[in-house]
Amino acid sequence: MNVSAGQAPPVARQEPMMAKSRTGDPLFRGLATATGVGVLVVMGAIIAVMAVGGWKAFASFGPQFLVSNVWNPVTQHFGAAAPVFGTIVSSALALLVAVPLAFGTAFWLTALAPPLASSVIGMAVQLLAAVPSIIFGMWGFFVIVPVVAHYVQPMARQLFGHVPGLSALVAGPPFGTGLFTAAFILAVMITPSITAVMRDVFVSMPTVLRESGYGLGATRWEVMRHVVLPWSRQGLVGGIVLGMGRAMGETMAVTFVIGDSNRIGWSLFAPANSIASLIALEFPESPAGSLKLASLLALGAILMAISFITLWCSRWLLARGDKV
Repeated sequence: MNVSAGQAPPVARQEPMMAKSRTGDPLFRGLATATGVGVLVVMGAIIAVMAVGGWKAFASFGPQFLVSNVWNPVTQHFGAAAPVFGTIVSSALALLVAVPLAFGTAFWLTALAPPLASSVIGMAVQLLAAVPSIIFGMWGFFVIVPVVAHYVQPMARQLFGHVPGLSALVAGPPFGTGLFTAAFILAVMITPSITAVMRDVFVSMPTVLRESGYGLGATRWEVMRHVVLPWSRQGLVGGIVLGMGRAMGETMAVTFVIGDSNRIGWSLFAPANSIASLIALEFPESPAGSLKLASLLALGAILMAISFITLWCSRWLLARGDKV
């Protein structure tokens, strides 16, 4: 082809490449949509199994099922109050211990620790997060339970046994098993997971933000309070929700140390129960179609409802914080 002077040569056509791109894009879009819909299908199936299986218990006991703390397979009278109380209290106590410890560890690893120490301790935190829960339960049963029975509870009774209001929290015989021991084991379990998430959030924070605070004369506490916390709020809440979900759903570690007692009391050292541990202990002995099995499935539905409520509360707090 003759090309006149000053005229640009024709551009080669790229139709085959564009056609291939048009073919791959719908395929990728379909796969991504299928994965998203698959998550909803699986979640809906789990909710349906729990709700349908537990409907017999809700229909038999009505609202009384939520407020009764009786769990008697002999008389076929079941209530969810005791395991729900144990789940909420043990998880809340574990978070009270784990969140400050995890935040301090993550901030020290990213802002204060020497590089070598940060690398070694950071690897140790990740290894702790990967330890199976049954290992924590065995360690708690053979080590923590005797310590609580022989030292912690007697010392607490000696210090607070005569203080009005606090004496009820330390009352009871020193079994060693109970809400306090379960909460301590849960705190040890979830602290590495929360620390790992918080550390990743702090590492991803632009260094210039932290250095700008120091350049303006702010102390480490002021930088953490006014720079690090506002920037990493969403990541921190995500790590806390992750740890809370593991604490509420933990089974074997809690089963070893909580005491297996379906009672509600003020003492933190009294044996108790949680939803997950009660299901693990009673499920193998529940015949198909029985009221006991329906009650256990209803407990599973209640545990999912509690998880959804806590997740909604965390998202609401985040949204409210963004508006302020």
